[in-house]
Amino acid sequence: MVLGVSTDPPEKNAQFRAKFDFPYDLLSDTDARMALAYGAVDEAPAKAARRISYLIGPDGKVRKAYATVKAADHPAQVLADV
Repeated sequence: MVLGVSTDPPEKNAQFRAKFDFPYDLLSDTDARMALAYGAVDEAPAKAARRISYLIGPDGKVRKAYATVKAADHPAQVLADV
């Protein structure tokens, strides 16, 4: 399962997802609680979160952390790590 998380509100995430035809859901973390927990922001509120990614196994444990993500290259990088 793939999920994206953004600090933007649901309406903005829905528009962004539709514009780029994402095949996965974008969750809204408007209070930045998840962004803080995963290191995407240093404090809340934040204007924007860093683009980071985590590969989480079926057991719920983080298998790999990607501290920087380039959108064009990232899907192949993650697939290679699965």
